[in-house]
Amino acid sequence: MIRTCLFALTLCVAAIPATAHGQGMTRVPAQVDEGAIPLIDPEAVGANTEIWTSIGTERWVRNVNHPTLLPVLPDPEKANGAAVIVVPGGAFQFVSIDNEGYPIAEWLAEQGVAAFVLKYRTMQTPEPEEELSEHIQRIFAPTPDMEPIDAMQGIPAAVEDAQAALRLVEARSEDWGVDTDRIGMLGFSAGAITTMAVTLDESDAPKPDFIGHIYGPMTSVDVPADAPPLFTALAADDSLFGRQGFGLVDSWIAAGKPVELHFYDNGGHGFGSYKRGATADAWFDQFVGWMTARGLMALPEPE
Repeated sequence: MIRTCLFALTLCVAAIPATAHGQGMTRVPAQVDEGAIPLIDPEAVGANTEIWTSIGTERWVRNVNHPTLLPVLPDPEKANGAAVIVVPGGAFQFVSIDNEGYPIAEWLAEQGVAAFVLKYRTMQTPEPEEELSEHIQRIFAPTPDMEPIDAMQGIPAAVEDAQAALRLVEARSEDWGVDTDRIGMLGFSAGAITTMAVTLDESDAPKPDFIGHIYGPMTSVDVPADAPPLFTALAADDSLFGRQGFGLVDSWIAAGKPVELHFYDNGGHGFGSYKRGATADAWFDQFVGWMTARGLMALPEPE
């Protein structure tokens, strides 16, 4: 799976907004997430190197070397036992913590779902914002005088952190009121690539019980026998994946596994938590409807 993600990853990097080219970017103080749980012993990886950068209406977290999982739990009166690990995008160069992290988790908690924001390790980027443009160029369009950067290096760490997050949620399931048969993952762009890689991993590492794949690659994959139900959403005007066809969906169908596709007329790439009057704005309500219809939101029967 990781090999098949290279083209998708290159496109994700290419889609970083023009504001990343040294303009409209401001370094801001790092956000301290009270209650976030380390996924790696901090002493084993040294000092925290992450940088928080403001980009327009959102923030990116770069140079993450201390991965964490932030629980966003529902009101106990609303809790239904389902859990979702939220995996933001960011081309493995940063974590889009605002657009595809915090608000998504809050929406899920309002629906009674225990949500967990994954801040996974990213590739190292230059500290000065004005040098980020060249870094990105070295990944997807290096000139002859540039030393290329292997973007594939970012995928394994994100996958390992997502697998660690699954282990943690299962281990703390009683504390958080989570049904261990209803722990899912919801990934966006590079987060969707991570979610799919975790799902297709052939090792004995933990797997999600259901997955949401939001504006991720649509190319075909080899579907394992234990593949979970898949919800996938994409806009037709997505400049990255809107014209790839639906090989991913076809693969799930051929394997006899449950899949639901929402292909919107408009919304572009990265619609996430934005409400812009696009048809893709409906994705979250439809994801919740899908979870409900599959019985993932139902309270467990009393023993």
